[in-house]
Amino acid sequence: MKISVHAVGRMKAGPERELADRYFERFAKSGPAVGLEFTGITEIAEGRAQSASERQRDEGSRLQAQLQPGTALILLDERGKSLSSQDFAGRIGQLRDGGRKALVLAIGGADGHDPPLRDQAELVLSFGALTWPHQLVRVMLGEQLYRAATILSGHPYHRS
Repeated sequence: MKISVHAVGRMKAGPERELADRYFERFAKSGPAVGLEFTGITEIAEGRAQSASERQRDEGSRLQAQLQPGTALILLDERGKSLSSQDFAGRIGQLRDGGRKALVLAIGGADGHDPPLRDQAELVLSFGALTWPHQLVRVMLGEQLYRAATILSGHPYHRS
């Protein structure tokens, strides 16, 4: 299954980018052994509309335009469901084993995701009730994808 990340906003050079890149590279190397191919990160600029709902619609429509039919969608949102790393890995494994060819994990803009997009998602995922800067969400997502690949392969990186 091909896995990509869609992010609203650009990641600037610095330690956060280096750490995110490190985990995404680890995932790219470990994923193929368990049928997960990392295809990269797509960044889009934040919406410029006057209202939050208009920005959500704009950002959501740009993501929607990139989704191929049958692609699974997981949105990251502070109001989403919290999962353990093992449950997150299990959900990815279920999508893969269920014949899904692609998965997009989307990090929304400052205003969150457009409600129709939330309704379409397979899962709305939270990394906790706290609000995280987008740069750190990207680091945590890269690490959790790497961790998911190691869990699915039985590698001892994840100790539970």
